[in-house]
Amino acid sequence: MQIGYGAPVAGAWATPGYLTAFARQAEDAGYASLWSFQRLLVPEGSGMEPVYRSVLDPMVALGYLAAATTRIRLGVAVVNLPFVSPTVLAKQAATVDVLSGGRLDLGLGIGWMPEEFAATGASTARRGARTEEYLAVLRTLWADEVSSFDGEFYTIPAGRQDPRPVQRPGPPVLLGGMSRPAMERAGRIADGWITSSRADLSKIGEAATVIRDAAQAAGRDPGAVRIVCRGVVLADAPAEGPDGTRRLLSGSFAQIREDAAWLGEQGVTELFYDLNWDPQVGSPTVEPQAAAARAEQILAELAPR
Repeated sequence: MQIGYGAPVAGAWATPGYLTAFARQAEDAGYASLWSFQRLLVPEGSGMEPVYRSVLDPMVALGYLAAATTRIRLGVAVVNLPFVSPTVLAKQAATVDVLSGGRLDLGLGIGWMPEEFAATGASTARRGARTEEYLAVLRTLWADEVSSFDGEFYTIPAGRQDPRPVQRPGPPVLLGGMSRPAMERAGRIADGWITSSRADLSKIGEAATVIRDAAQAAGRDPGAVRIVCRGVVLADAPAEGPDGTRRLLSGSFAQIREDAAWLGEQGVTELFYDLNWDPQVGSPTVEPQAAAARAEQILAELAPR
């Protein structure tokens, strides 16, 4: 199982200096990947978690990270596809892939916040069917010298979109979603699946089975489908899980490392420690140097061995 790290894209530590410094530290420490995420809007009076209150754009942040690193992979978990045209996202993703020398992992979600749908003029109708067509458009634009597409939801007039990605036939596409249909969709058509920040990781083995069974039923190699886990880490702060026991990836560093090993045994192929969800790091109200100091300690303690 590979170990990645959530880049400083939310809250007090989401500054140009810390973005560069932590990216280089993670790369030097042997982490396999850096991850961003998307939040377009925080509804007034919503009381959402601190992590969502101040968030950098994920694709712009990854382009910035491409210039600061040379080897580590760059991922987004996730861009919500209803909010952006597939033609626009195909161009953004190809650009990050070119600038990074072929290191992008593109995670896609279907969105969940009504206010973001209203703000972007997007529709919540038939999001599953739209997702399948969206991926077909991305792959057409990345792979074909002259692309065209005429579907139920999207139409692409015959034309060229260059430069094309370094990775061929395009960057890996990972799908989010915690429902069974979303997991099965990831197994059928995507390169992998990504958990949400609210996922009950104690049941990750069941999810991996659903995804790989769907891949096999679709005639794909189930072992090639990636299971990517966002690890919301709460170091030195044991938290209660859904069943009343200690939540995975909370507590001492030794407990977190043991949990990570257990997740690998359940079929997780990649785990990234995301400190943006730590209120002492990802809140915009904490002191930036204190947030960075805590994040640096955790990065060092949990570095791959």
